[in-house]
Amino acid sequence: MSISHATFNHALRIPLAAEVHSRPSLRLNGPETLTHLAVYARHGDDAEAHQLASQNQLLARLCLHFGVAPPHPEARYFFHDFGSFRLQWESHTEFSTYTFAERRAHPVAAEHAFDQVPLRHVPDEWQLELEGKVMAATHVTLQQVSASLTEMRHVFAGNLLVGCDSQNFAKVWTDFAIAPDGFGRVVIQDLGMQYQQAGRLVQRVLEIETYRMMALLGLPQAQLAAPVLNGIESELARLSAGMSDGGDAVSDALADAPDNERELLHKITVLAARMEKLALENSYRFAASKAYYRLVQARIDELRETRIPGVPTIREFMDRRLAPAMNTCESTERRQQALAERIGRSNDLLRTRVGIVQEQQNRRILESLNARAAQQLRLQQAVEGLSVVAISYYSIGLIAYAGKAMKAAGVPLNPDLLTGAAMPVMLAIVWLGLRRMHHHVSR
Repeated sequence: MSISHATFNHALRIPLAAEVHSRPSLRLNGPETLTHLAVYARHGDDAEAHQLASQNQLLARLCLHFGVAPPHPEARYFFHDFGSFRLQWESHTEFSTYTFAERRAHPVAAEHAFDQVPLRHVPDEWQLELEGKVMAATHVTLQQVSASLTEMRHVFAGNLLVGCDSQNFAKVWTDFAIAPDGFGRVVIQDLGMQYQQAGRLVQRVLEIETYRMMALLGLPQAQLAAPVLNGIESELARLSAGMSDGGDAVSDALADAPDNERELLHKITVLAARMEKLALENSYRFAASKAYYRLVQARIDELRETRIPGVPTIREFMDRRLAPAMNTCESTERRQQALAERIGRSNDLLRTRVGIVQEQQNRRILESLNARAAQQLRLQQAVEGLSVVAISYYSIGLIAYAGKAMKAAGVPLNPDLLTGAAMPVMLAIVWLGLRRMHHHVSR
């Protein structure tokens, strides 16, 4: 039996083996014109499955318009030759890409390369569905026609021209700007690329543009976070100053006014909650921007750029324009983390102060209890003296009655003398009895 039989395969073997082949580059052989669209699909807290479904629905409507069977609802890659153009679709976590390619019958001058683009074959109704969703839109022309630096500057309307020689097989020209038609423009001059080199080069250039725009999504959030962080820092500094000013005098005052301490702790807790909310809102976006920026750098490395005299390379442009934005996102993320740690330390410090105040209050309560116990002891001792007198008085009274009874019975006895003689004895007996009782209770 063959080992490739289905019963021998792990359930994920075939999907995982196909994953490395799931996003091949287009097979291009100039002259070609391409239109690339990156459609943003992430909306709020929508689940990834819902996003994938919305992306596939948009593709399905385009396929049905041309009478083509749409891909499986869970598909992440699709390619089809529609006759007048070829379409390659890819689904990513936050966006999907549509790359329309059209082969030209003959080369045209660079200044007229973008007059006829493959997107003209796509119905306007479908394009209107993309309103507010397009993150990157780029026209690319690939042909063997050579052009001078002056002609290239004319193609890009005098904008800052960026270009490079890629492995001596092609020259890439662009300005990373949005033309009046709403699309960016890239010109690739084929200087003798081998099989599939053109497709891989175009794919790298388009990914640089797409990932660049996706990476920049973190910049607006970093800019919005800056004034919020400023406000939190100012509030934290004010609260910290209130905790540190005054030394022991402040501690004594706080001990006398626990409500102030609780109010301070409440404000620190509110700051911590605000900081946590801000970090949660920005953490995903900043992490995604960092990942996209790494992809941009990796694709630039794959270009193996060689400088064209008088023109900055793509890496130089990104280092000058994209890197500062990414540094802003990174510094904002570090600032959030540092501020959260400071709030945590302030919270711990304040809780320690609250504990000290509570201990001071407990000590004062114990001192007052001790004072009351001493007062009670003194009162008890005073009451005990009166108790000795009272008990002795009643006991002597009983002895007097007994003496009178004995005299009435004929016993030669003077009751008064008996009462007077019994008085000191009874006092001593009662006092000693109470003392012994106290010692017994103490033990």
